[in-house]
Amino acid sequence: MTEHTFYIVFCTVPNQETADNIAGALVKDELAACVNIVPGLTSVYRWEGKICRDQETLLICKTTETAYRKLESKIKEIHPYDTPEIIAIPIIAGSKKYLDWLGRMGKDK
Repeated sequence: MTEHTFYIVFCTVPNQETADNIAGALVKDELAACVNIVPGLTSVYRWEGKICRDQETLLICKTTETAYRKLESKIKEIHPYDTPEIIAIPIIAGSKKYLDWLGRMGKDK
């Protein structure tokens, strides 16, 4: 474990184009060290009193606690949904080498 606190952030988007735009912006702006794009997700949820079933794409973002608030703001700025899913889960353990790399986010210039 390192001295940094890290998060995995889940965010669903409606399509590949949106996924590419958000993932690219987060990595470019150094708000995420890595974003995995997982297509083919089916989401079932209740919205405005109706049961909805939609095909979506999942973003899995790896970030630091320090960058999280700006990452959330950037997603909200770009995302087409009124209420996008943005859920952060703390990483409590992981490969030291990977977490060290994640902790250098924005410092490898």
